[in-house]
Amino acid sequence: MKKLATSFILMLVAFTLFASVASAHVTVLPKETTQGSYEMFTVRVPSENDTVPTTQIKVEFPSEVNISRFEPKPGWKYEIQKDATDKITSVTWTTEGEGLSATEFGLFNMQGKVADEATEIVFKAYQTYQDGSLVEWVGASDADKPASVTTVNPKPADGSGDHHGTATKEEVNPEQTHEEVVKETTSPSNAPLYVSIAALIAGLLALVISLKKRA
Repeated sequence: MKKLATSFILMLVAFTLFASVASAHVTVLPKETTQGSYEMFTVRVPSENDTVPTTQIKVEFPSEVNISRFEPKPGWKYEIQKDATDKITSVTWTTEGEGLSATEFGLFNMQGKVADEATEIVFKAYQTYQDGSLVEWVGASDADKPASVTTVNPKPADGSGDHHGTATKEEVNPEQTHEEVVKETTSPSNAPLYVSIAALIAGLLALVISLKKRA
């Protein structure tokens, strides 16, 4: 019985840690968009280091998206990088203050157009801490440090997706407040949490079955 109790406690600890880590990744939202649409993307940056703050974040833009504008963020400056065709290929935000501590996160907004033939947008990110340490969010979806992926849905046959998103003031619902627009575009994905809950339920069922066998 002691072994079963110990196993149950360890399972709960693992669940808590997994849920925490899964939600702490650098992500770009929304997680879904439409081919040919104009979109506002939000880079969500949590700071995972318990001792030093995040002072810089760099995000690379693949050919599937053409980012053209950036929202100024108080306390941060940004620098864009371009290729030979004058396309913006990445942006680097650097703090002008203390940065993001372990209990903080930052939202960095940008606007751009999704390519007409895109099926997904892979945003690779590089997070730098005050001590110079670097975390590269560039891996596959099942990696410890995955790149953020936005799924791109096919354009509607009637072409109504051409002006989807929040790229300009004219394209935003005038009845929406700024907070409502930000909430729509920064809602986190619950997929990792659902996986964790499913794993916990499976573990509980296994524990119950084991107890019945012993009875």
